[in-house]
Amino acid sequence: METTKTHGPEAGELDADRGPDRTEDDRATDAAAPGTAPETAPPGTAPATTGEPQDLDEPDDVDEPETPGSADAPADPAGVVPGAAAVVGAALGLASLTGTWLGTVLAERRQLIGQINTSSGSPAQQIEQIYGAPWHTTAAVNGVCALAALVVLGAVLLAGRNAAPWVRAVAWGGLALGVLGLCVAAGTWFDLFGGLPSVAATPVSSGG
Repeated sequence: METTKTHGPEAGELDADRGPDRTEDDRATDAAAPGTAPETAPPGTAPATTGEPQDLDEPDDVDEPETPGSADAPADPAGVVPGAAAVVGAALGLASLTGTWLGTVLAERRQLIGQINTSSGSPAQQIEQIYGAPWHTTAAVNGVCALAALVVLGAVLLAGRNAAPWVRAVAWGGLALGVLGLCVAAGTWFDLFGGLPSVAATPVSSGG
């Protein structure tokens, strides 16, 4: 008994209905046929890139961290006060050697008072009031400046042991000036650098 093969569309439908009886060539042909659905990528795989460069630039609004010691940082009062006190103490120590405006005014006032009080006094009294008293007044003012410098600078050195090096250097320099100024003022007060001028005694003539 002979069997005939069917050609045409009906044969394709019969081949598709064969199911498991289809050969590997038939499966490959169906996969390459147009209109078929694309194969899905297995889970976990990264999507394909389109080849466009990605923007890796950092955002412009990123704030940079502020470094310590910037211009907006407040000043440290613990470092400002010792520095200012050291400068003031050094100025007082220098004034104890060179003199001050206050000492000059007080000395001139004392000299004027001496001239008024000794207008009819002896020469020794005039020398004491016009020369000696202003001299001692200047020494007293300079000595007060020296003592104030020693007190201020001594407090700076004792309290500011952890202060900046320049603060301690200024304090030591001012302390040396204060000690020297105190010694000069004491020598002037006690007439160690020169005594008061004296007037020679007038010889008394004896009547003959």
